[in-house]
Amino acid sequence: MKAAVGDRLVVEGTYNHESRRVGVIVGLRHPDGSPPYVVRWMDAEHETLVFPGPDARVVSRQERETEFAELYG
Repeated sequence: MKAAVGDRLVVEGTYNHESRRVGVIVGLRHPDGSPPYVVRWMDAEHETLVFPGPDARVVSRQERETEFAELYG
């Protein structure tokens, strides 16, 4: 997993009662973009150091822009 500042980290809930969490990557600890990441969570507006597990994925800024352009032309 590689990321850049500004990418989103999406962590899927692993149990039925847990919801998906989405955060913006605001800091990297390694220049190659490997974890851990400093993430500002959108639902709680606080930052944490995250070591993503198998239920997490990175959505790049470019992926979001491409998806937006496809949906809204």
